[in-house]
Amino acid sequence: MSLISSVSIAQLFSIPARRQRYLDVEAALALAQADLDVIPQDAATQIAAAAHLHRLDAARIDADEYRTAHPLMPLINELARVVGESAGGWIHWGATTQNIQQTADVLGLRLALNLLTTQLCELLDALTMLTERSAHLVMAGRTHGQQAVPITFGFKAAIWTDAFLRHLERVQQLRPRLLTAMMGGAVGNFASLGDIGPAVQRRVAERLGLTPMPLPARSLADPFAELVCLLGMLAGTGASVAGEVARLMANEFGEVSEALGEGDVGSSTMPQKRNPKKSAAVITLSAQIRALVPLALEAMIHSHEVEGARTAMMDAALQQGCVLSSDLLTLLGEVIGGLELYPERMAENLQLSGGLINAEAVMMQLGQTIGRGEAHEVVHHAARVVAIQGGGVGFLDVLSQDPRVQAELSAEELTRLLDPATHTGLSAMLANETSARARRALAQMQLREEGPNDIP
Repeated sequence: MSLISSVSIAQLFSIPARRQRYLDVEAALALAQADLDVIPQDAATQIAAAAHLHRLDAARIDADEYRTAHPLMPLINELARVVGESAGGWIHWGATTQNIQQTADVLGLRLALNLLTTQLCELLDALTMLTERSAHLVMAGRTHGQQAVPITFGFKAAIWTDAFLRHLERVQQLRPRLLTAMMGGAVGNFASLGDIGPAVQRRVAERLGLTPMPLPARSLADPFAELVCLLGMLAGTGASVAGEVARLMANEFGEVSEALGEGDVGSSTMPQKRNPKKSAAVITLSAQIRALVPLALEAMIHSHEVEGARTAMMDAALQQGCVLSSDLLTLLGEVIGGLELYPERMAENLQLSGGLINAEAVMMQLGQTIGRGEAHEVVHHAARVVAIQGGGVGFLDVLSQDPRVQAELSAEELTRLLDPATHTGLSAMLANETSARARRALAQMQLREEGPNDIP
C-alpha cells in the first residue's frame, strides 16, 4: 500500500497539522472567491502564498489565542499581518469559524481514513493468509461454550475476514457523505455571500478534492457520528477476534497462541505463563472506542442552528476514535500475522467427548430411514448415557448396542460417521471462497489507490 502509512494518526491531529489545514482552507476560499470575482485576484494570490505555517509566528498565535480564547481568529490575524493590510482584509471573507474548522477537519479525517484503510487492508491480507493455510485444519466448533460440530480453523478465520470486509466496504461508502466542504456562513444559509455562495462552496470543494455540502447547516453532524459508530463496530469485531484468540490460548484449549517475542516475560512470579498480551490490549482499546459511540450520538443533538459544546464533543470523539482505532488495527494485525496454530491439540480436543461432537452426523444419517424425530431421540438417549457414565463408556459403544441403530448402520458406517473430519460440512470451501473474495477486494483497493481519480 502506498497511502500515508509512514504518518501516525496522532500526528494528523496535532495543533500544527490542524493549523496548516485551516490555512489550506482559507487559501482555497480566497482563491475560489477570486475565481468568481468576489475578492481581488491579487489579494487571493497573496493570501494563498502566505498561508503556510512556517511563514507565521507561532508564539504570536499562541499568545493571541490565550488572550482571545478563540480557536481561529489569532491564526487569521497573524495571516493578515504577514499578508499586509491591503490583501489581509479579504481573508475569511463571508465565512464563519466552523466553515473553516470543519472543512479543515474533514481534510484531516480524509488522511485518517486513508491510513485506517491501509491498516484495515493489511489486516485483511493477514487474515486471508491465515484462512488459506488453515482451510482444512479440523477443530471443534463451539456454541454457547460447548463443543457443537467440527469445523476447520480456516472457517473461523473466514468469519473474521468476512466481517472486516464489510467494515472496509462501509468505510468506502461513508466517504462521500463525510468528505464535504461547508461554506454556508454563520448559520448555513449563505447570507453573507448571497447568490454566489453555493458557487463559492463548490469551487472551494473542487480545490480541496471534496464535495460541496448539499445543505451547509452547522448543526448537521450525522456523517461524523456515522464514522464514530463505524469505528465502534470495527472495534467490536476486533475485540471478538482478540477474545477468541485469548480463549483458545488457555491451557484448557491450547489450540493457538500469539507469537512469543524474544525476551518476552509472561509473569513476574509465574515463569511458565504465556499471556495473551496483545489480544488483551486489543480488547481494552475496543472498549475505549465503543465508549465513544454514545458521546458521538449525544454530539448530534444541537439546539437552534449550532451549539459549541456539541461540536467540541464530536471533535473529541472523532480524534480519540481515529487514534485508538489505528492502535487497535496495528495490534490486531500483529496478533493475526504471528498467530501460531497447534493441530495436534485441536485433534486431541476433538476426542474429548468420545465422539459426541459428531452426534448430528449420526442423527442425520439415521433420520434418512427412521425419520428425524426418532433419530434425534435415539442419538440424544445415547449421548445422555455417555454423559452420565462419564469416561467409562464411549459414544460408539452405546450406539452400537442400540437395536434401532444396529438395524440401520454397520459398525464401519458408525465409525466413519464419528470421524470429525467427515462432518466439517463446507468449512474448507467457505474458507477458500472468503479468502478469494478478500483478495479481489484488496486488488480493487490497490487499483483504486493507483488510479488517476483516487481521492487524495
